[in-house]
Amino acid sequence: MPARRRGSTVTRGVAHAVLRDARYPRLLWPLLIGALALLLALGFVELAGEVLEGETRAFDQWVLQHAQAWRAGHPWLSEVMRDLSGLGSTATLTLVTAITVGYLWLVTTPRAAVLVGASVLSGAALMSLLKLAFGRARPDAAQAALVVPGLSFPSGHSSMAAIVFLTLGTLIASTRPRLRERSYILACAALMALAVGVSRVALGVHWATDVLGGWAFGTGWALAWLLAVGAVMRTPRPPD
Repeated sequence: MPARRRGSTVTRGVAHAVLRDARYPRLLWPLLIGALALLLALGFVELAGEVLEGETRAFDQWVLQHAQAWRAGHPWLSEVMRDLSGLGSTATLTLVTAITVGYLWLVTTPRAAVLVGASVLSGAALMSLLKLAFGRARPDAAQAALVVPGLSFPSGHSSMAAIVFLTLGTLIASTRPRLRERSYILACAALMALAVGVSRVALGVHWATDVLGGWAFGTGWALAWLLAVGAVMRTPRPPD
């Protein structure tokens, strides 16, 4: 066989091997995301069981007392925490979700936009059902800087902030080519969800385990729906 033909055969063989190996990361990431979502779901179930049995009462009370002491020693803290808590309000998250859904509808596929909207709406509905099922009362108003009606577990602000900000952050990060950019965007999204949850504990609106449960539920829910959104967005869009 001529040297040129042997060279072209080897090149084609290497190219096929590279393409075959390139499939593995695309298959591995959904598996890792699915496994993480499952672990978070199991963690939520385990934490919920501890809450129902009263095993977390001492820890929750300890955190609440320290939060009250911090507010007393730093009068400015309550105002800052109220502002951060507003990031997880229904009005703020509804506006962010509507903007995201509209953008996805215009630049990707309507199916992706519908899935994102459905993930937020279904997450909010399930979170409300969970609150009713557990029926946990909020901390005493005398220990809180902000009195809020309703039930406590899981934290609605923490749950919905994790769903909305992590979903939005992941979708934005997926459009950036460099790892540094993607990491920064995802870190900002996680920081916003973290800030909302911390603010609820600092204000005495929620027990600490309410927020932990909200983070676990919201993050797992966002990851599960992002798998569906990712599959839809990988589908080629028909020409306009």
